[in-house]
Amino acid sequence: MTSPEHFIPGKDASLEQSIAMLRGRLRQLGFHLEERSWLNPVEGVWSVHVRDHDCALLFSNGKGASELAARASALGEFAERLSTHYFWTHFYLGEAIAHRAHVHAPGERWFPLNGDAWPEGLLNPELRAFYNPHEAVPAAQLVDLNSGNEARGICALPYQRLSDGATAYFPVNLIGNLYVSNGMSAGNTLMEARTQALSEIFERHVKFRIIREALCLPDVPEDVIARYPHIAVGIRGLREAGFGILVKDASLGGRYPVMNVTLLHPGDQGCFASFGAHPHFEIALERALTELLQGRALDALAGFPAPGFDRDEIADPQNLEIHFVDSSGVLSWEFLRSTPDFDFADWNFGASTEQDYHWSVAALHAEGHQIYVADFTQLGVYACRILVPGVSEIYPVDELEYENNSVGIALRSDIARLPELSGDECVALYDQIVELELADERPVSVLIGLAPDPDTAWAGLKIGELKLLLALASGDDDAILEGCAWLAQYGQRSPERLKVFRCIADLLKLQDTSEGVNESGVAEQRAQRVPIKAQSTAVPVGTARAYNTERNAEWDDLGVTSRHGGFVDTLSLYAPALRLLFGSHTLDLALALLNQEQRFWGLTTLGPNFEASISHSALLAAYRKVSG
Repeated sequence: MTSPEHFIPGKDASLEQSIAMLRGRLRQLGFHLEERSWLNPVEGVWSVHVRDHDCALLFSNGKGASELAARASALGEFAERLSTHYFWTHFYLGEAIAHRAHVHAPGERWFPLNGDAWPEGLLNPELRAFYNPHEAVPAAQLVDLNSGNEARGICALPYQRLSDGATAYFPVNLIGNLYVSNGMSAGNTLMEARTQALSEIFERHVKFRIIREALCLPDVPEDVIARYPHIAVGIRGLREAGFGILVKDASLGGRYPVMNVTLLHPGDQGCFASFGAHPHFEIALERALTELLQGRALDALAGFPAPGFDRDEIADPQNLEIHFVDSSGVLSWEFLRSTPDFDFADWNFGASTEQDYHWSVAALHAEGHQIYVADFTQLGVYACRILVPGVSEIYPVDELEYENNSVGIALRSDIARLPELSGDECVALYDQIVELELADERPVSVLIGLAPDPDTAWAGLKIGELKLLLALASGDDDAILEGCAWLAQYGQRSPERLKVFRCIADLLKLQDTSEGVNESGVAEQRAQRVPIKAQSTAVPVGTARAYNTERNAEWDDLGVTSRHGGFVDTLSLYAPALRLLFGSHTLDLALALLNQEQRFWGLTTLGPNFEASISHSALLAAYRKVSG
C-alpha cells in the first residue's frame, strides 16, 4: 500500500517529492548530507541542521511544522546556497579559479579598471546614483574578495529588472557586501522560489523598520490563532513551559505579509522577537513560530537581552545586524506597549503560488521599488536571487566605502606567506595595516577569506596579534608592548599564547628596569636592538640581537635553559622568578620570539590557493563540484 503524500500551503509539490528530488540531485553532484541536531521542543515545531560529509563548512538549517517539512526546508536551503555560490561568498577561491574563463557564473562579465570611475556598462545610471551618490567609492573597491583579480577588473552578474526586462550587471563585491543571503531561495517551480525570496525580503525589511522605529504591533486575537490548530498547539506548549508568548500582526495595517511571535523570558527578562512572511497569513504565522525555535531547545531560550530604552542604540545598524544574524539584538520597551500603533488586520493576499508571486511583485512596484532577479538553474534545481535596492540591503550602502570586504585583497598575498617575509616586508605590512585603520579585533581569516583549520594558530588570529607578531619579527619594542597590552586586555586566545605574550612584555619591561643595575658583578651588556623602521633585510633571522656566549656557564646555575643574548642582565637578575612564574618552556619561547629565532609562532605559509589549510582545500574541492 502506497503511503499518502504530504502537501503544505505555498509548495507546488509534496514534501516527499521535494525531498527525493533534492536528495537525488545533491548526490549526483557529489554531496552527501548528514542530518544533525534534530529538535522538536514543542508540538508542531521541528528543526534540523544538515551539513556536507566532506566539508563541514557547507551546512544549512531547516524548520517546519513537521519532520518532513523541516527536512525539505534544510535541503532547499542547501541547494539554494550551492546554486547561488553563497557558500563561498566570504572565502578566497585561489589563484587557479581566479583565472578561469568564469569564476562565479557562466553569464558573468568583467569590467576592466581604468582609474577611480566606475566602468561604463556596470549597473545603470539610477543604480550608480543609489550605490555611489558622491562618487566616493573608487572602482578598485568593487573587485571581488573571492578572486581578488584586479588585473581582470570587476566581476559582475546579470540581473533582470522585472518592470521592463532590462538587464543590469551587479558587481559580485556589491552583492556580497550589502545583501549577503537576503532574497535567495530554491523551490519546485519558478513562482514558488521567487515568492519565497520576496517573502524573505518583506520579512527583513519590515522587521528592521519595526525595530528601528520602535513600533508597537497589535495582538492577534485568540480566535484567529485558533483557526490554525497546528500553530495554536505550539504556542500553547511554549506558554505551558513558562514563557510569555505574544502573537502579533506585523503587516503594519495590512500593507505587508509579515507576522511576529515574541518570547518574554521570566527567568532573565530576555526578549526575543521572531518574524515570518508570506502572502498567506497562515504560512507567515507558522514561519514566525518555527523561526523562534529553529535550532533551539527550550532550555536554550535564555540569554537574550532585556528590552532597552536607548532609541539610538536600538536603531544603530550594528544592533540591526545582530537581529539579522540570530535575532539576539535589543528591542525597545515601546515594542511591548499595550497601545499599538496599528489596528489588527485580518489579511490574506494570495491563494496559489502564481497569485502569491504576482501580488508580491505588484506590492513592491506600487511603492516605487524596482526588483532585479537572477535565476540559477545550472545544477538542475530552480534557485533565484532577488535584489530590491532601497529595501533588501542588510548593511548600509555606505559600507561600500567604509567597510568594504575588498580591503583584504591588498594584504592577502603577504599574509599568506608570513614566514617568508623579510624584515623590510614585515615593516611594510605592519605599516599598511596601520594605514588601513583595521580594527585590532578583526579576524585575519575573515579579512583574507581563509577557512582556517581548527586548533591552529590561524584560527582565532586577530589583527592585533598579527601586528604584534610583525613587530616581533621586526624588533619594534614599542609596538611589541602595545600588542601585548592589547592581547592582555582582549584575552580571547589560548592560555598558552597569552602566557608567552605576558612573558615577552615582562622581559621588555624588566630589561628597561635593569638598565644601570650592576649588582653581583653583572656587567651592563644589553644588546642594542634595531628599531622596526630601520630593520635591514640583510640581517639574518636569529641574529637581530648579539648572542652572548660568555654567560653560558651562569645559565645552568640560574636554572634557565635558554642562552639568548640581549637579556643577560635581565635574566641574571630575574631568572629564578621568571622560571617559577612562567616555566622554562614559556621563557624559552618568549626569548626565541624576541630574538627572532622563532617567527610568526605557529603560522605556516598558506600557499597561493591556501592549500596548507585542510578546511580551505575541502571548501575549494566542493566549489569544483558545482563549477566544473
